[in-house]
Amino acid sequence: MFLVGSFIVICGLLAQSTAQLAGLPLPLGQGPPLPLNQGLPLPLNQGLPLPLNQGLPLPLGQGLPLAVSPALPSNPTDLAGSFTNALSDGLLARGLLGILENIPLLDIIKSGGDNSNGLVGGLLGKLTSSVPLLNNILDIKITDPQLLELGLVQSPDGHRLYVTIPLGFKLKVNMPVVGSLLQLAVKLNITAEVLAVKDNQGRIHLVLGDCTHSPGSLKITLLNGVTPVQSFLDNLTGILTKVLPELIQGKVCPLVNGILSGLDVTLVHNIAELLIHGLKFVIKV
Repeated sequence: MFLVGSFIVICGLLAQSTAQLAGLPLPLGQGPPLPLNQGLPLPLNQGLPLPLNQGLPLPLGQGLPLAVSPALPSNPTDLAGSFTNALSDGLLARGLLGILENIPLLDIIKSGGDNSNGLVGGLLGKLTSSVPLLNNILDIKITDPQLLELGLVQSPDGHRLYVTIPLGFKLKVNMPVVGSLLQLAVKLNITAEVLAVKDNQGRIHLVLGDCTHSPGSLKITLLNGVTPVQSFLDNLTGILTKVLPELIQGKVCPLVNGILSGLDVTLVHNIAELLIHGLKFVIKV
């Protein structure tokens, strides 16, 4: 009977101790084991803090957007060739050859460009006073004008284009005192600078920069006819060297400016984007 009573007392004490322990908090970081791969639930919209400068991984092949420069065309020569072809076709369509052929060259030389005090007029006055043969020129006419294949180069920084416009024509000089018609062959290059600009609305345009004759590109040679007095030929060549480059330049450059403003929009956009970013696309044209 004593043993049974003792057993009952011990069981009662154990039950009381278990109940007390159930109400006590567990030591920090210590709790009953959780099933495999299962953690404690987190409060809504709250996750574990990530290490500094470390974010969640992005999907494969996807990153933050970067500023992208325009890609070079698959065949840059096609773009450059399309540009020079458009310029060449535009010059012909706007009547460049006819404009050259109809220049009243003799009148311009004798009038000094409608200014007797101008460079041409002053030069002609000095020459005619020393070489009376020049007073007997009946006519100087441009014939057989030709627009040769255009050249194209890109500036070292990639932001500009330089278009070479080579022209060829003949000069027929009617000189009765010589006894025959003189023919002179003339070659001259005009160089046009082309730049890309953005207007206030963000639209891109190709515009004409400097446009002038290429220094040293003027070539004048005697084709046929009785060789005149050398001093006369030298003086005539000297006058033409002073007059022709600026005269021809004044006819060609306004045409180029007009052509640039009327080029195909897609062609202009593609070229201008590359020029603005300084990307080289002119290989050799």
